[in-house]
Amino acid sequence: MATAYERYNLHTTPEKFFIEACDEGTDAVLVIDRVSNEMTLTGRNDIPPSAVTRPICGIMGTLRLVAGMYLIVITRKRNVGNLLGHAVWKAVDFDVISYKKTVLHLSEIQSQENKTFLAMINNVLNTDGFYFCTDFDLTHTLQRLANTSPDFQEMSLLERADQRFVWNGNLLRELAGQPELHRFALPVIHGFIVMKPCRINGKIFEWILISRRSCFRAGVRYYVRGIDSEGHAANFVETEQIVLYEGAKASFVQTRGSMPFYWSQRPNLKYKPKPVISKTMNHMDGFQRHFDSQLLIYGKQTVLNLVNQKGSEKPLEEEFAKMSSGLNNGMLNYLAFDFHKECSHMRWDRLQILVDAVAETQDEYSYFMVNSDGKTLTQQKGVFRSNCMDCLDRTNVIQSLLARRSLQSQLQRMGVLNVGQRIEEQAEFEKVYKNAWADNANACAVQYAGTGALKTDFTRTGKRTRWGLLMDGWNSMIRYYKNNFSDGFRQDAIDLFLGNFAVDESEGPTPLRMKKDWKFLTLPIVMLVAFSMCIVSLLLAGDTWTETLAYVMFWGSASAITATVILFNGQDFVDAPKLVHKEKMD
Repeated sequence: MATAYERYNLHTTPEKFFIEACDEGTDAVLVIDRVSNEMTLTGRNDIPPSAVTRPICGIMGTLRLVAGMYLIVITRKRNVGNLLGHAVWKAVDFDVISYKKTVLHLSEIQSQENKTFLAMINNVLNTDGFYFCTDFDLTHTLQRLANTSPDFQEMSLLERADQRFVWNGNLLRELAGQPELHRFALPVIHGFIVMKPCRINGKIFEWILISRRSCFRAGVRYYVRGIDSEGHAANFVETEQIVLYEGAKASFVQTRGSMPFYWSQRPNLKYKPKPVISKTMNHMDGFQRHFDSQLLIYGKQTVLNLVNQKGSEKPLEEEFAKMSSGLNNGMLNYLAFDFHKECSHMRWDRLQILVDAVAETQDEYSYFMVNSDGKTLTQQKGVFRSNCMDCLDRTNVIQSLLARRSLQSQLQRMGVLNVGQRIEEQAEFEKVYKNAWADNANACAVQYAGTGALKTDFTRTGKRTRWGLLMDGWNSMIRYYKNNFSDGFRQDAIDLFLGNFAVDESEGPTPLRMKKDWKFLTLPIVMLVAFSMCIVSLLLAGDTWTETLAYVMFWGSASAITATVILFNGQDFVDAPKLVHKEKMD
C-alpha cells in the first residue's frame, strides 16, 4: 500500500538540506543542494556531523521567490483522529526556509518585494485548515477508493491523489518529477475535518465530516466567481460524511460550487456589488465542461440553487436555469429554492419544504455502504450540488439537513438506531452533529470570505435567534472591510501559492510595483479634511448662527461631493490583485 514517511529530521548545512526519514527500517535521506537546487537520495551515513538538526513533521514543497528557492516544511501537527486505522493530522505550524544564506544579493526594491511574497505565502499557510495522512489517501471519497484497481493501490500517494484537492501540488512539482522521492511527498488538502466517537443506544460509532476545497479556480469571495475556461467552478468543495460501526462503513457525498457560467462581482466599496454576467464568453461551452466533469466523477446531479429570485441575484438564477435546460441532459436536474424568501420572518421550519421535495431523488441517489464482511451493499449514484451566491451560508444549512436524512437511513441499516427512532431525538448526538456542521461552515467561510459563516445559530441549535442575527451583522461588516481593503492581497497570495503566478527568474520588476492612481491618495485626504472641518465648524460656532450654518454646509457639501466621487470610482480604491494570472480573471 502507498505510504509517505511519517517522521523526519531536517539537518541543515551551509551547502545542503538533509531531510532524514526516521521511520523504522528505513535509511532514506533526501538531499537538497542549496546552490544547484538538485534533489538526490542518499543514506544516513552521508549526513555531516556538523549539520544543525531539528525534527519536522513533513515537507509541503519548494517555491521560487525573488531571493531564489525556498523550502516549506511542516513544523507542528495535531492529531484529529483515526480514519479506518490511519492517523489523520492537521498541519498547525510551518517554516519557510531560504536556500540562500543571505539576501545581500538583492537590491532594496527586490528585498522589499521578496518580503511581500514571503508574507503572501505565510498568509496562505496561516489560513486554518490544512490536513494530511501519511498512509491513507484523503483526497478521495470512500466510494472512489473502493472502486480502484490493484495498480492504483500500488501508486504513491502523490501519483494517485485527486489533483483537484492537493493544495501543495504546485509546491511538490520538483519531488513529483523524481518517483524515487515520492515517499517524501505529502499531499495536503485544505478544508475541514472533524472526527467524533459518538454513542446512541449504548452503541459507539465513529462519525466523520471531511470537506475538501478545490485548488482549481481557488481564491477569495469577490475576485473569484463563476468558472474558468476549463469549467472549474469557484469555491468548489466536496463534502463527505462518513460513519464507521463495527467494521461497517457508510459515506454520503455532496458538492458545492459557484454558479458555473461566466459572471463576476468585483468589489467597488458598495455593500453588495452588482453581479455582472459576461456578454462576450461562450457560457454553454464552459457550463458543459463543468458538468461533463461532474457527471463523470459523481454520476447524476441535482442542482439546488438557493439564490434570491428577485433583485440583483435574479438574472443569475435565470441564467443558471436556462443553461441547465439548454444542456438537455437527463442526468442533470435543476431546482431553484429562494432561501431568503421562504425563510423570511424567522420561518426556518420551511426548509423542510426543500428536503421533502428532493426526498425521492435522495433515496434514488442513495449512499455508499459496506457491511462488516466487506460486501458493498449500496453505491451512491448521484450528488446534490448546492450553491448560493458564495456557496457558504445558505448552502451549508441545506447540506447539513440532507446529510442528516442520509445518516438516519445509514444508522438504521447498521443497527445503531432502532426502528422508529429519529436522530433529532438523540440530544447528545444532535449537539455533536450540529456543532460540527457549523464549524464546517465557519472553516469554509474563513477560507473564502475571510470571516466565519452566517446563519450558524440555526445549524448549531435548529433555531434562528436574534443573537445570531447580531453576529451575522458583525461578520457582514468584517466581510465588507476585508473584501474591499485586504482581499486583493489574499487573492495574490493564493495565486502565488498555487502556481497561478510564477516569480520570474529575471531581475525585472514584478507586478507588485504598480503605482496607485493619484485619486487613491488625494481624494480620501480631501474627504477626511472636509469632514473634520465640518465637525470643527459645528463645535466652534461662529459669531452668528448663519455664519456657522454656512461653514457647516460648505464643508459638509465638500465631504459629500468627495465621498460621491470616491464611490463612483469605487474600483480604484479597493485592494485589487496585482499579480498576473495564467488564467485571467474574467
